[in-house]
Amino acid sequence: MKHAFRRAFPYTIPVLTGYLFIGIAFGVMYSAKGYNFLWAILMSILVFAGSGQYLAVNFFVPGISFLHIIFMELLLNIRHMFYGISLLEKFHRAGKKRWYLIFGLTDETYSLLATTKVPDDVDEDKFLFAITLLNQSYWVLGSGIGALAGDIIPFPTEGIDFAMTALFVVIFVEQWLDKSNRRPAILGLIASFVSLQIFGGDRFVLPSMLIVIFFLFVGRKKFQEAENPNEMDEPTTDNIIEKYNT
Repeated sequence: MKHAFRRAFPYTIPVLTGYLFIGIAFGVMYSAKGYNFLWAILMSILVFAGSGQYLAVNFFVPGISFLHIIFMELLLNIRHMFYGISLLEKFHRAGKKRWYLIFGLTDETYSLLATTKVPDDVDEDKFLFAITLLNQSYWVLGSGIGALAGDIIPFPTEGIDFAMTALFVVIFVEQWLDKSNRRPAILGLIASFVSLQIFGGDRFVLPSMLIVIFFLFVGRKKFQEAENPNEMDEPTTDNIIEKYNT
């Protein structure tokens, strides 16, 4: 397991830099509501929902019903149900570790689990487990630092919640720069735009996700053929990490 963590760590460095700072932003927002920093750490350990935690901060006010919270969190995180389908086979092979892999699945973790080639000298289930646990540890650390800093040095939190939006934009740009297959990104843009025009800004997330998952299933073979994973003309993350380890 120690070897799996050593091999997995280089792949998680981009997530470390992102989660540390947006975790700090979440901790500051949480502290601004008057809660002790330990609650921020506990929430990041037991919930670990990223954008869901950002949304939850706004619910810590009187007058918000429990059912409303459940519904809003479901709409925000329902995307996990869609893209988690592609990992069912990998998780099934992980044995008991699959329960934590399911719990720890986030957008950034999914990106690594779905695209990273497992090194030959590491068991797949241990490698996936290491990536997931490392990513959550970064988030927990950032949340604790931010909440503690907010307790000690209070400062305005207006606009700090944009950190999560910025992270999603960066993830999209990273995928767009991969010229081998931009079709999923284009599909996401079109589905979001059409749903936004029809259903409005408050209700477009679920319809756009349904449109995306439908076309991904229908055109799965074409998307896979367009991706051409054997293409080696440009340097990839796997190549860079392998050179680093060597």
